[in-house]
Amino acid sequence: MHTAAVTHVRTPHPYLDHPAPIPFAHRGGAADGLENTVTAFRRASEAGYRYFETDVHATLDGKLVAFHDPTLDRVTDRAGRIADLPWREVSEARVAGEEPLPLFEELVDTFPDARWNIDIKAESALHPLINLIARRGLWDRVCVGSFSERRVARAQRLAGPRLATSYGVSGVLGLRLRSYAIPAALRVGAVAAQVPETQAGIRVVDRRFVETAHARGLQVHVWTVNEPQRMEALLDLGVDGIMTDRIDILRTVLDQRGAWA
Repeated sequence: MHTAAVTHVRTPHPYLDHPAPIPFAHRGGAADGLENTVTAFRRASEAGYRYFETDVHATLDGKLVAFHDPTLDRVTDRAGRIADLPWREVSEARVAGEEPLPLFEELVDTFPDARWNIDIKAESALHPLINLIARRGLWDRVCVGSFSERRVARAQRLAGPRLATSYGVSGVLGLRLRSYAIPAALRVGAVAAQVPETQAGIRVVDRRFVETAHARGLQVHVWTVNEPQRMEALLDLGVDGIMTDRIDILRTVLDQRGAWA
């Protein structure tokens, strides 16, 4: 039984109009090795997931690819840096030798009801992504993040308040310092802090951190959590979302808590 009283933040941005806690399918649910593929996202959709996490890179000719690594080497049957290759060549690569890499716009069209949490992995992907969001009117369906706080801040300046954004590393550090009552500058306009549970052996997410974020109107989304005990502990702290490769486990945990919306 989970008796801890927790509160969640209801931000005004429509991207987050889902009852917390939000379940995110990390790279579509990467546990089976088919990360960031249409097949992975389709399985997540069929499992009831509405929020998907993915990453974007731009090809040499400016196509926006949903893919995590800067190179094709780790998970596909091809090699080379995506930024150095035209889409014609990248499109021939197969994840695990089976699945093609999707363009992000393809994913948007294939899953019209999905919300997308997008990690901008390279500077070259920034303008193509913002242009796509604006052209397709995806303001309510996208939250943009990056390890680089400067990059996500540029995205926010380019797009304005319609774009939901999360903090990068320096933003999270500032929020962590604030949780210890240490003065730190924080970017205005973010809707969430998306963080690992720990970093370099140092705990990031604790009750103090969550309460500090909530006091600023920020949701807390934690990545990448695959063990049920860790999911339970984070949910007891009051986190607002969990990103997981194990979409089956997170669904079970939330079902058992009566928290699957």
